[in-house]
Amino acid sequence: MPQPRQRAESLSMTATVPRQLVHRAAVAETLLTGWRRTAPDRFSVTAQWPRTHGLHVSADRSAYDPLLVVETVRQSGMLIAHTEYQVPLDHHFVLQEFEVRTLPQHLAVGAVPAELTVDVVFVDVQYRGRRPVGARYTAEVLRDGDRVATTRVAFTCTSEPVYRRLRGGRTAATAVPLPLPPPLPAVTVGRALPADVVLAPSGRPDLWRLRVDTAHPVFFDHPLDHVPGTLLLEAARQAVRARTAGTRSPASFRIAFYRYAELDEPAWIAAADGDGADVQVVGTQGESTVFTCTVGTAAG
Repeated sequence: MPQPRQRAESLSMTATVPRQLVHRAAVAETLLTGWRRTAPDRFSVTAQWPRTHGLHVSADRSAYDPLLVVETVRQSGMLIAHTEYQVPLDHHFVLQEFEVRTLPQHLAVGAVPAELTVDVVFVDVQYRGRRPVGARYTAEVLRDGDRVATTRVAFTCTSEPVYRRLRGGRTAATAVPLPLPPPLPAVTVGRALPADVVLAPSGRPDLWRLRVDTAHPVFFDHPLDHVPGTLLLEAARQAVRARTAGTRSPASFRIAFYRYAELDEPAWIAAADGDGADVQVVGTQGESTVFTCTVGTAAG
């Protein structure tokens, strides 16, 4: 049954929102601090970014990673879906499309944690009966009045019984992940730790095997029966760094997801030059395309 609506006024701005509302197990991975409705289908969400993070802050603690924007906007959409559109907490969300464009000059780490405002507009809510089953939304991320990023997102949501039927009996308990292949050198993909590398060499400079570590505390904050979209975005990010020998850094992503990436089958990540400074990244598994992603890059 629908969950009771929670209002932003009941939440302290000195604490995070309940982690269940953003589908996180760890409070430390919950980035949002509150929300309020500003108009029909328009909402203002507040967030805080820590000055250090195991994955989304550079090793020298000077810059936030663009994928921190992705996670903030992902959490914002879930929060609003649950609290304002009455999507039950046990429903599963499936990303279909995610587009984000960041302004790197506003991603610098400052002397205190960054305080963000996310202006969210739900533009296409789809219903089955009285219950939402999907939506599109836009989000503008602001920091001290400066635009950090603009995003567009499309997702579907489904009940637990329907999700289980779609997954054909696969569960987090029954899906057996493949053994981890040796990673690329961490420096090659712009990471400090080998444990954060999600690509393994294939013998080709433009193709890599996906490494899926289900014990990773960020990508697998809680058990899953498939590879999460955030890990696939990280794979696209690392593919760009490897493809360009570290001379280009991702600044924007436009990704479309076509199917679940399974834990017990090898998946492959390929990268090719796109238009201008873009890099085209494709993820495949078996004979199927899992995702396609256009990554816009900046020097450095």
